[in-house]
Amino acid sequence: MRQLVRAASHARELRRRKPPPIRVESGAHQRPTVYYLAPDLATPSGGVRNIYRHVDALNALGIDAAVMHTKAGFRCGWFPHHTRTVAAAEVTVRGSDILVIPEWYSLHQLPRGPRKVVFNQGVYHTFDYVPFEGTAAGAPYAAVPDLVALLAVSEDNEALLRYTFPAIPVHRCRPVVDSKVFHPRVGAPGRRVAFLLNRRAAEREHLLHMLRARGVLDGWELVPIEGRSETEAAALMRECAIFFSFSDREGFGLPPAEAMASGCYVVGFSGLGGREFFDPEHCSPVAENDLLAFAGAAEAAMTAFAHDPEEIVKAGRVASERILARYSDDGLRDDLLACYGQLL
Repeated sequence: MRQLVRAASHARELRRRKPPPIRVESGAHQRPTVYYLAPDLATPSGGVRNIYRHVDALNALGIDAAVMHTKAGFRCGWFPHHTRTVAAAEVTVRGSDILVIPEWYSLHQLPRGPRKVVFNQGVYHTFDYVPFEGTAAGAPYAAVPDLVALLAVSEDNEALLRYTFPAIPVHRCRPVVDSKVFHPRVGAPGRRVAFLLNRRAAEREHLLHMLRARGVLDGWELVPIEGRSETEAAALMRECAIFFSFSDREGFGLPPAEAMASGCYVVGFSGLGGREFFDPEHCSPVAENDLLAFAGAAEAAMTAFAHDPEEIVKAGRVASERILARYSDDGLRDDLLACYGQLL
């Protein structure tokens, strides 16, 4: 029975990952368009948010770009934007255009014709639905017709893709943490700990039990974040002194970066993709799966804040400055120019 349930779940997921029909014609535009295929998600997703940012940045650079959704009229509504969106059935993709596809889709079902770029924002899930038996070397990218490049979002993911697929050009386009949304509050935050509910539920429960058993949580408010808009999540994190990161095999790991930008002192897992910004000078990175080390680091940070908030608040503000300087709109534009300057 369990095998039947798993098989049914697998089949449903494959159907979800099927790309929409895309009309393709030969020929060329005088001005090629870059189409970013995106799933029709009505709930917050860092990966979809990155796609919208890419399209905005490309249009600002004078490169025609649009987000391609499946349903006519669909637009993400959980963050403010004026991004150009189209439905797959409403456009014809020409040979000179570029079709950018998230790694989430079933890549072997893409049409021939336009050049393709796979935007892999989660390399640790590249092979989740690619069986070893029955596939050839280079899967899943060997099955993508007219593939010209891969896009990554972190140094860690770029290195992994270059190692695994040495024959395919790889470009890194850093994420953006919006300083207008994510920034520290004026004055010290309260004794509150924020964390997301969509990662490592078992480890989170175990950790909270450990801390409660030792009395560490006494006098602290727990602030779980789930199903919030960008603005709402940022407002919650600004009021928290500490953020617990439960990142797990991430492409980049936006939540802890956004928490740092909001002034939180971050404790926890980098998820590997976040190692480039988990600087121990202003946060407490923990080795993957080491709950004892996580509990110790959390207790140390919470005790330090209770005795003298200034040290923790100062570290959070330093982290905010560094995150906002490194992951900016200007940085993304530079990365996109380096990539599409070659492709176009």
